[in-house]
Amino acid sequence: MTKRTIREECNCFALRQAARFVTQLYERHLSQEGVTAAQFTILSRLASRPDTSAAELADDLVMDRTTLVRALKPLQRDALVVASASEQDTRMLVYRLSANGQRRYERARVLWQDAQAEFEQHLKRDRAKALRAELFALTKSTV
Repeated sequence: MTKRTIREECNCFALRQAARFVTQLYERHLSQEGVTAAQFTILSRLASRPDTSAAELADDLVMDRTTLVRALKPLQRDALVVASASEQDTRMLVYRLSANGQRRYERARVLWQDAQAEFEQHLKRDRAKALRAELFALTKSTV
């Protein structure tokens, strides 16, 4: 007989529940600029690392490449992200923010800061920092 997993003991359940809560908090703020939390992470990475390939971006965001490409489509459709051939390999596409994408990112970044502040009211700054460190350590150990 196998031991039944109890909700309170399930790491996956606790993380998914927390992820939904945090996503809803951030999206409440970011929606004012018309971007989702997932889109904001992509815009943020491209703002700091323009001309990034889909493979590099997927690795950096710990996303499946096909999921990332699907997430990029609306950003390209809305002219926030542009793709072009890589200078090193013209068969490979690289992505960067358009001028409009850079402006949208800057406005969304202010809203993201508001979301950060609200999150830290719930958890307190030191605990939030420690939680981020643990979560980043977890994803680095499995990548």
